[in-house]
Amino acid sequence: MNATARTADDAGRVLRGERRGSFRILPFLGPAFVACVAYIDPGNFATNIAGGSKFGYTLVWVIVAANLMAMLIQTLSAKLGIATGKNLPEVCRERFSRRTSFALWIQAELIAMATDLAEFLGAALGFHLLLGIALFPAAIITAITAFLILGLQRFGFRPFEAVIAAIVGMIGVCYLGELFYAKPPLGTVAKHAFLPQFSGSESVLLAVGILGATVMPHVIYLHSALLQERVLPKSEQQARRLYKFTRIDVAIAMTIAGLINVAMLVVAASTFYKSGLTNVSSLETAHKTLAGLLGGSSSTLFALALLGSGLSSSTVGTLAGQVVMQGFIRRRIPIWVRRLVTMLPALVVIGIGADPSRTLVLSQVVLSFGIPFALIPLVIFTGKREVMGALVNHRATTIVATVVAALISGLNVFLLYQTLF
Repeated sequence: MNATARTADDAGRVLRGERRGSFRILPFLGPAFVACVAYIDPGNFATNIAGGSKFGYTLVWVIVAANLMAMLIQTLSAKLGIATGKNLPEVCRERFSRRTSFALWIQAELIAMATDLAEFLGAALGFHLLLGIALFPAAIITAITAFLILGLQRFGFRPFEAVIAAIVGMIGVCYLGELFYAKPPLGTVAKHAFLPQFSGSESVLLAVGILGATVMPHVIYLHSALLQERVLPKSEQQARRLYKFTRIDVAIAMTIAGLINVAMLVVAASTFYKSGLTNVSSLETAHKTLAGLLGGSSSTLFALALLGSGLSSSTVGTLAGQVVMQGFIRRRIPIWVRRLVTMLPALVVIGIGADPSRTLVLSQVVLSFGIPFALIPLVIFTGKREVMGALVNHRATTIVATVVAALISGLNVFLLYQTLF
């Protein structure tokens, strides 16, 4: 019995009440780790470094608040997959008109491609900084590595989840090392984690950017797909039990992602801001400056973390693209074809010598456009008993989710306006 079959068997035994003990959660861990990589992608590196270098520890609380919102949204996405046995695009296709579903598919594909562009560039930058090679050869290595990671799917979901979780763990270890070198004042960090405040109008705008980028639309679609057939509950009681374990999976994975994001900002504040370097505007500059301030080991850890972030999030973005196409229009193409198509824009950007950091920022603008189109249907469907059955949202959950969706969507509209006009 391979790892995937063994995991499904163990999960079934737990849901039937045949297996007890503290380790019964293990078969259910994995999907949220795949989803959480979208929250520690190269775009987050850029935003968090900017926040820490310009305003010190002031905006730590923004990351904490953003992470709590992300936990709620990803939990709802996972619950939809459990309750319906379908992913969010499939439910949209069933509930909306054909024309609406097609329009949602087009925008979701554009968002997925823009997201993948940023993530692929981040991985290429990681190889470039780590190995000291030119950016285009680094992009070719990135493409090969991404194909290898995607190839793990032929062995079932478990090996793929394990590799992604290992990469998340590696990023976390890298930033633990960065914190060791940076030696931040932990008391001050803890204070700013729970004390909302700003430092001028520019900090407000950056906080809006951090909050506005809280939810990644492609990973909302994906998380529902990761749960729809992974473990099939046989009764309402089993569905509730599965949902309980899924919430634990989300809480653990998203807490790790949140701590990594906090560490990114704290390291920037403890090094760049403390040294008076408040204009560290690119990942390459951050890497070079860390070497001068904390030594070569620190810059190596930064490059490794960026590489892991880009590889994992780019791979997950490709899977999300598959879910979007299959769900909205019932079409599917080989995963390697999708990977090839989605990495071509990044290769073109690198080939013509465009600024990678500027491209990362522009991709986040495109990403902001698609957030309401994923968030609003999710909140609507998870609040309908005819869709969710026994797992329908409680009224309080629907109210909180509606407020969060309105806040995030509004902030992204504001961010788009500020960026474009």
